[in-house]
Amino acid sequence: MKKSIIFLFLMVPCMLFGQKPSKKGTIQLKNELDSVSYALGLSLGNSLKQNNLSNVNTDLLVTGIRQMISQDAKPLFDESAANDIIRAYLTKAFAAENAAFLKESKKFLEENSKKEGVITLPSGLQYMVLKEGTGEKPLETDYVTTHYTGMTTDGKVFDSSVERGEPVTFPLNGVIRGWTEALQLMKVGSKWRIFIPPDMAYGENPPPNSGIKPNQVLIFDVELISVQKNEPPAEEEQSPNQ
Repeated sequence: MKKSIIFLFLMVPCMLFGQKPSKKGTIQLKNELDSVSYALGLSLGNSLKQNNLSNVNTDLLVTGIRQMISQDAKPLFDESAANDIIRAYLTKAFAAENAAFLKESKKFLEENSKKEGVITLPSGLQYMVLKEGTGEKPLETDYVTTHYTGMTTDGKVFDSSVERGEPVTFPLNGVIRGWTEALQLMKVGSKWRIFIPPDMAYGENPPPNSGIKPNQVLIFDVELISVQKNEPPAEEEQSPNQ
C-alpha cells in the first residue's frame, strides 16, 4: 500500500486553508502563506489522483479540513476513527486495483501463449527465441553478464542496460525468479524475449518509482553475453531493476 496518501491525510490537521476555492484562472496568491496553502492543496490533490481517489467528495474534504483547523464544530470522527476509515478504504481499493491488474496479466499471458514462437513453461514463464547461441548454460549459482531491456506490456521501457550502453553482471540467484529460470535455459550468445508472470516478478510490491504496476507482467529482451562459474567478477554490478 502506498504511504503518501496516508501521510497527507494525517497531515491534514496542520494544513492552512484560509480562503474558499477560487474559480479557474482567478487564483490570487498575495503572500507566502497563500503560496504554501495552494501548494499543499496541489500536493494533496496529486496524491489523491495518484491513489485513484480523485472522485472523493471535495466539499466534505474541505469541510473536514476546516473543522480540524478552526475547531468551530465537533468533527464526526476523532483522529483514530478517521485514520481507521481511511486505511480500511485504501486497503479495499488497492486490493480491487491489484485484482484488476492480475486479471489483465492473466489475459495477456493467455493470448500471448497462442502467438507463433512463444513457448510456455510449466511455471507459467513464457519466452521467444530471438537468437540462439552456442555457448554454455549458466547454473543458478553462477554470475552472468547480460544486456537487457525491460518493458511493460504496453511497450514502455522501465529499465535498459542497452540504453545505458554497458552490460550488467550479477548473481543469477540474486534476481527475480523469472530471470533465474529463463537464463538457466539460455546458452551464451542467445537473445530471448521473456514474458514473466507477476508471481515470478514483483507481484503486488514493485520497486517504488519503477513505473511497474502491481501484479504486472514484465517483458525482457535479454542477451546472455558470458558466464562466470560460481564466483563473482572483480566488481559486481547492479542487477536488473534492483
